[in-house]
Amino acid sequence: MEEKKFDLNSLIGMILFGILAFVWIYNNAPTEEEIAKQKQEKIRIQDSIKKATEIAKIPQKKERVNNIKEPLKLDSTAIANAVGTFEYAKTLPSAKNNETTIKNELLEIKVNNLGGQITSLKLNKYKTYDAKDLFLIKDNNALLNLTFFTKDGKKLQTKDLFFEPTLIQENGNQVLSMKLKISNSQYLEYRYTLKPNDYRLDFAVNSKGLATVLNTSEEINLDWNLKTIRTEKSVKYENQYTELDYMYDSDEFDYLNAMSKDKSEEEKNVNWIAYKKQFFTAILSAEKPFEKVKFTSKNLVNDETKDTVFTKQFQSKIKLKTTNNEFNTTMKMYYGPADYKILKNYKDQDFERLTLQGWAIIRVINKYLVMPVFNFFHSFIGSLGLVIILLTISIKLLMSPLLYKSFLSSAKMKVIKPEIAEIAEKHKGKENAMKRQQETMALQRKAGVNPMAGCIPALLQAPIFFALFRFFPSNIALRQKSFLWATDLSAYDEIAKLPFNIPIYGAHIALFPILASITMFFYMKLSQGQQADMQQPAQEGMPDMQKMMKMMLYFSPFMMLFFFNSYGSGLSIYYFISQLISIVIMLVIKHYIIDEKKIHALIQENKKKAPKKKSKFRQRLDDAMKQAQEQQELQKRGKK
Repeated sequence: MEEKKFDLNSLIGMILFGILAFVWIYNNAPTEEEIAKQKQEKIRIQDSIKKATEIAKIPQKKERVNNIKEPLKLDSTAIANAVGTFEYAKTLPSAKNNETTIKNELLEIKVNNLGGQITSLKLNKYKTYDAKDLFLIKDNNALLNLTFFTKDGKKLQTKDLFFEPTLIQENGNQVLSMKLKISNSQYLEYRYTLKPNDYRLDFAVNSKGLATVLNTSEEINLDWNLKTIRTEKSVKYENQYTELDYMYDSDEFDYLNAMSKDKSEEEKNVNWIAYKKQFFTAILSAEKPFEKVKFTSKNLVNDETKDTVFTKQFQSKIKLKTTNNEFNTTMKMYYGPADYKILKNYKDQDFERLTLQGWAIIRVINKYLVMPVFNFFHSFIGSLGLVIILLTISIKLLMSPLLYKSFLSSAKMKVIKPEIAEIAEKHKGKENAMKRQQETMALQRKAGVNPMAGCIPALLQAPIFFALFRFFPSNIALRQKSFLWATDLSAYDEIAKLPFNIPIYGAHIALFPILASITMFFYMKLSQGQQADMQQPAQEGMPDMQKMMKMMLYFSPFMMLFFFNSYGSGLSIYYFISQLISIVIMLVIKHYIIDEKKIHALIQENKKKAPKKKSKFRQRLDDAMKQAQEQQELQKRGKK
């Protein structure tokens, strides 16, 4: 075996290599600052992973979302793996409760990043009854929330998630894009477009790249809710005319009863939904009819004698469709006055129907008679109190021929009243009631007197009465316009406050209802004198109409005084002037137009003429009465 020898060259090489390695390590060693940074980065990564894990466990906990002060600085890949769909939006700089403002001459709207919804909406040209800014949306009274499901089973509500805002000018319009992002290329978008000088804004729900995320087998719903804010003087009056209205695809109009405590309905094929207050409204309309909507209305006014912030709670749960698993829904929102002149400009939706309510005949009267006459006088007269008076005079003159017919019939009945009394005396007793009625009708027919002639004018005037009852409370032109002592023709004309509340009446005294009640008393007194002339002698077994009429003479004005005390003074002015004019017309007709002697002579001439051929209705009526009389006589014989 060869003997090993010491190799000096190898030793020197190893020493030199060690020296070089030491120098390299020394020169490349991290500084103390670099070591500290590495430790901080390690801690940051561990904290981020911990937060991401917590978010994944409770993705819908609202309290957590509201408590986020700063956006989470997480890598998008880590979020996709650890958190899941749509949580990326919570890491963006926009993940704060910030608001973006869009406005024009009429509206000032603020949209919050949280939920991408409108959280403040002010009408620039209107004030509340106490001269404050008028808001339709404020203090969390509104909700716009989209509820949907992802394919991994998560239920998401947009009200709990943050949107990223982008405000741009497009063709002179303000366009606010609110995006709820999965990534920069995948998002859900709310798009608001506000045009100049317009109360309506376009609203669209769009998406991009969500076809692989959305679970469209589950129903997708849009919640559109609003608690209506009190803006008028009389809580009772405003609440009475605040209701949820909607229009079907078939142009059929419907509503939830305004005075119901709670009301809920589900409808299909709905064109638009309106949360209508007395003078203002919020409307959501669709380019294509909503397939299904569930409506809910709640009355929030428990005590009409106390001040309140909100009057009604309206909710609509709207089913939305997707196209190829993507959102693509176009809608429009109207927030503004319920003014016929403004609403009729949106001819594609028939919004003016909100201001023309009531039965069909009432709407026709208001649209083609009352409104044109009112607008005609208003076009050259500034005082709306004078416009109401001129409107009242015009309607009463139009109705005066009916009043004349009623008085003429009364005068004729008064002339033949002695002869009717003779018939009643001749055929006394219940057993002769049919015979008495037959001879009375024969006398009236010979004299050319129609006992119904006095009732028909009253029936014809009734639709106008109800039309005006609907017209004045909904006419925004009267709002905050003064006349004499009334500071607001759409509210009660308070002349004194009471230290206590009277049920139904209220805690104030309004003067115009008092004047209207006084004129009603005298008008009814004159009318009852006229009806007393027409009244046939009281018959056995029949109620005493004279006593009933006397009760009505005192009861009706008293009830009017109570119910109208909280109504708008414009309506009370109309009834006051209307009844005053009716009294004057009645006195003129009675004392200067109708001549009872001429009427008596005319009746006597009519008696001499050959009787006119009976109408088929009259013949059937006479035959029925004759048959009833024969049966009555047979019964008498059977008893004997």
